[in-house]
Amino acid sequence: MKILAILFILISRTLTLWSTTTESPKPKYNLDFPQLAPSWDEGIPLGNAMLGALIWQKEDHLRISLDRADLWDLRPMANFTKPEFSFKWVQQQVKENNYQIVQQLFDAPYEQLPAPSKIPGAALEFDTKSFGKVIDVKLTIATASCETKWENGASLTAFVHASKPTGWFKFNHVPSDFIPILLPPEYEKIEINKNENSVAGQDLQRLGYKQGKVIQNPNQLTYRQKGCNDFEYEVSVSWKYADHSLVGVWTITSTPSEKNTHKTAQAITNEMITKTTFSTAYLSHSAWWSTYWSKSSITLPDTILERQWDLEQYKFGSAARADAPPISLQAVWTADNGKLPPWKGDLHHDLNTQLSYWPAYSANHLDLEEGYLNWLWKYRPSFKKYTQDYFGTSGMNVPGVTTLEGKPMGGWIQYSFGPTVGAWLAQHFYLHWIYSKDEKFLREKAYPWIHDVAIYLDEISVKDENGIRKLPISASPEIHDNSIKAWFTQTTNFDLGFIRWTFDKAAELADLLGKEEEGKRWRSILSEWPAFALDEQGGLAFAPGHPYIESHRHFSHLVGWHPLGVIDWANGEKDQQIIKSTLNNLELRGSDLWCGYSYSWLGNLYARALMGEKAAETLRIFSENFCLPNSFHANGEQHNKGYSTMKYRPFTLEGNFAFAAGVQEMLIQSHTGIIHIFPAIPASWQELSFTTLRAAGAFLVSAQQKGGKVERVEIVSEQGGICKLMNPFGSDFYKINYSWNGKVNVENNIIVIKIPKNGKVILTN
Repeated sequence: MKILAILFILISRTLTLWSTTTESPKPKYNLDFPQLAPSWDEGIPLGNAMLGALIWQKEDHLRISLDRADLWDLRPMANFTKPEFSFKWVQQQVKENNYQIVQQLFDAPYEQLPAPSKIPGAALEFDTKSFGKVIDVKLTIATASCETKWENGASLTAFVHASKPTGWFKFNHVPSDFIPILLPPEYEKIEINKNENSVAGQDLQRLGYKQGKVIQNPNQLTYRQKGCNDFEYEVSVSWKYADHSLVGVWTITSTPSEKNTHKTAQAITNEMITKTTFSTAYLSHSAWWSTYWSKSSITLPDTILERQWDLEQYKFGSAARADAPPISLQAVWTADNGKLPPWKGDLHHDLNTQLSYWPAYSANHLDLEEGYLNWLWKYRPSFKKYTQDYFGTSGMNVPGVTTLEGKPMGGWIQYSFGPTVGAWLAQHFYLHWIYSKDEKFLREKAYPWIHDVAIYLDEISVKDENGIRKLPISASPEIHDNSIKAWFTQTTNFDLGFIRWTFDKAAELADLLGKEEEGKRWRSILSEWPAFALDEQGGLAFAPGHPYIESHRHFSHLVGWHPLGVIDWANGEKDQQIIKSTLNNLELRGSDLWCGYSYSWLGNLYARALMGEKAAETLRIFSENFCLPNSFHANGEQHNKGYSTMKYRPFTLEGNFAFAAGVQEMLIQSHTGIIHIFPAIPASWQELSFTTLRAAGAFLVSAQQKGGKVERVEIVSEQGGICKLMNPFGSDFYKINYSWNGKVNVENNIIVIKIPKNGKVILTN
């Protein structure tokens, strides 16, 4: 029953301004060390999503590792041109228990061949031994700049420009003969390590490149490296010295970028060093970051979570742009150790790229998330060809492991050729629509992508003797790793989650666009798929008859719950019981084989189950035990406290960004269409706040809690629409201030407000 809010709400049409003390990023969370890091993966990270740098110490030199996102060896893999490159052929081998030949053809080459792969750029070194001891190294995350100080008074300030393809450095109090050394990777040497794998990285010499040469000109060094086929890249650094200061600028270009801009790295650094000052470049760089940080902020009573969140926002701003490639495993921080990066630094779409963009939505960074979608859309024709070639259907799926150009790379093909990868990626198109309410995007990209995936899933499925649909064979990353047991004869909950989600959302969006017949078709197909498989305790299983019975890093069987929300706490008692049983089983089986991203994902799961204490505890474990000193996620446990038996340290980014999403899920949830303020916080969190977190419906929300009670909520509507807010005040008495002549209805404790475009409403206790 609807009740007019005016009966118990004091309404004011005078909109007051909200002065908030929320500050982000907080200076106390800058990275600050008494010495330079001794290894590349602990270096100070700088980046702009295309160029990246790591500042550390190698022997007695300061080293700046240089990287560029499109430095890739893209040589094709011949095994994907064989007639056996076929989903039907794989099905036949599984049926005949003849899986070794599949592994040899499609999995082994990923380990055996050095390419395709991301490759490193170069490094700058500076002989600083005469400066004495380093006394301070600081990353100021507000301005994305690193300052290093030595005991003799010398100092360095360095940054990668936020919006231009250049990196800058300035040394103060240095002699006139102090100049940079440009060191390219070693592509040629006599000895090659034979005991190598994709995790540790293969030696660069395996690529077979002929070493380029460093060319020296007055106040400039340039290196050009020829790669495979017609690919080349160029690294250049130019500098000038005056008043005991050395100012330099560096960049990297690739043949694709040179073709587009008609500028080599040498030409760019020449132009920058002569026409732009360090101060001018720093000013425009800082302005970009100031705008970035203004998009959202949080204040928590838990300094561990608050600090890590600020650092994740910093890394996201360093790794994502609308005009850059997607965030790969290491983004713009490729290994600088003479090897290829872990897992070739590629684009893993069976978890890694997806988790990396989880925080973009509610953290209000849709502009940077667009780079992911732009890249996917660009290679849509390639994905359709892959679907036709491998699966033999129309519509579209996407390889689970791809090159920079979206081409398949192989590996464990249950996942690298997974049958529902395109559906997981489709969710990001849907999320962009829901959080932006951009109708042009809905019409031109979101629905066409989901439509194509639905066409493919319709054609790839088969019906059993009862008329129920299934996949011919199915998998659940990365259960049973790469054995034949990793293929299930019944559709797994992982695949089923994406299938059910796809047809449901295809119908929803078809209706919005007035495509009624298509909507009916998608609903009809959805009705032919089974329900999720449950174990004996009523929790989610991997597949019918395959319960979760041992610790595993990848919670693939839970995707229907999170991130998809097909199963959700808000759906009522039945789903709540499934969620409780599932979490109990996860806890029972233990964390022995979990990675860092497992803890980040679990933090999100606890938050979706409204378990704030558990969410906070789990995310703290991630931050304190699975991250290196510079905040990079290192996969394995680093301090031997018993949280995992995985002790290795390959750096990847998805755990970092999934952590940020978990914190945001604790503070605001809107995936059901109803905004919940502080839905999953510990009882001890009495005072906290956030500003302009984004909710579904394109609403920007700010909230403040004091003394354990929500004191104020501000909502701004970007597109206009019906805003549904679960009453956060604990009573029916609160004030509402409008920026327009507004009104409100309340139903079942949900405050319903129709907000015009750019309208603002403030609710106070």
